[in-house]
Amino acid sequence: MSSAPASVPSLGKVLVVGGCGFLGSHIVNLLVQRHPKTQISVVDLRTNLNRSSSPNVSYHEGDITDFAAVKSLFSQIRPDGIIHTASPHFNAKNEIHDKVNVDGTKNLLKAAQETGVKAFVYTSSASVILGPDIELVNADETWPLVTGKAQPEYYTTTKAYGETAVLQANRTPSNFLTCAIRPAGIFGEGDVQMLPKMIGALRKGQSKFQVGSNDNLFDFTYVGNVAHGHVLAMQALLHTHSILPTIPLDTEKVDGEAFFITNGQPVYFWDFARAVWHAGGDTLPLSGVWHLGQDVAFAIGGALEWIFWVLGKTPNLTRQQVKYSTMTKYHSIEKARKRLGYEPIVDLDEGVKRGVRYFVQQEEREKEKKGQ
Repeated sequence: MSSAPASVPSLGKVLVVGGCGFLGSHIVNLLVQRHPKTQISVVDLRTNLNRSSSPNVSYHEGDITDFAAVKSLFSQIRPDGIIHTASPHFNAKNEIHDKVNVDGTKNLLKAAQETGVKAFVYTSSASVILGPDIELVNADETWPLVTGKAQPEYYTTTKAYGETAVLQANRTPSNFLTCAIRPAGIFGEGDVQMLPKMIGALRKGQSKFQVGSNDNLFDFTYVGNVAHGHVLAMQALLHTHSILPTIPLDTEKVDGEAFFITNGQPVYFWDFARAVWHAGGDTLPLSGVWHLGQDVAFAIGGALEWIFWVLGKTPNLTRQQVKYSTMTKYHSIEKARKRLGYEPIVDLDEGVKRGVRYFVQQEEREKEKKGQ
């Protein structure tokens, strides 16, 4: 994408919570590129990573679980809009998920409501509707949240609770507008979960294995598209705010709503993995791939989990990974298309090339450091 022209209107002051993280830093860069007159502030626990060189971006270290600190920062910055992407790693302890995803989100909402913030966009998760025995086939936003005992992943339950708090806060007060973005399977430059594991498997010679029959369609979403969805949501909320007290038609409403954001290109799970491995230099023909039955892989994963638990480590194959790689999980983005004007800006093939290129370059830098 080319740089945005200077005539593009400012969004005022936008604060990106978690703006030094994987997704947050992409949102910051897109805001800089697309809205160069916007004043951007970033708050994160640590601000030494993924920093923008733009003079329009300021960085502030802070803990969202500390309400007094959050309120003080908001009073100082006076943001018009907040994009909240901060979240612990998927495998963090339950109490950390509670503290950040639920309590931290409520702190941000309360501080925003008390300091005159106009718009609040929350990064939720597409998995908030995913249960242990549910296949997601073109799932849309009418599907119910799956939480508590019905939700096997505690992280997902807390993301759902955070989303609920955000949407319930909409129009309280009447000029405070909120919405939630539900991305699915994010990958790309700076990815800390998906591509590192897949490229790690390639380097360990594990690309010759496949679990299941590879007939399960799955959503993978390039991080630039997720950032694009967040920026569109912020624009829409600020526009709605500018025409208050007018309330949009239900079919056009953005505030108080959740939106799935994906690439709109569901693919078979192992086709995506092989595309990543191919971009990383893998030349193994399909005839050389070993197929592990789902039940067999599940049993092996369970045994490895037990053995590695005794050793205090995590195995390369777990029951969760077996389930994840053999389930059908894709979503409809029609609501985002109609109400946000969303269309993916980077297709899946290009996203894979960009993401893998980044990690290969990282590997080369590491080799150079060791060679010095």
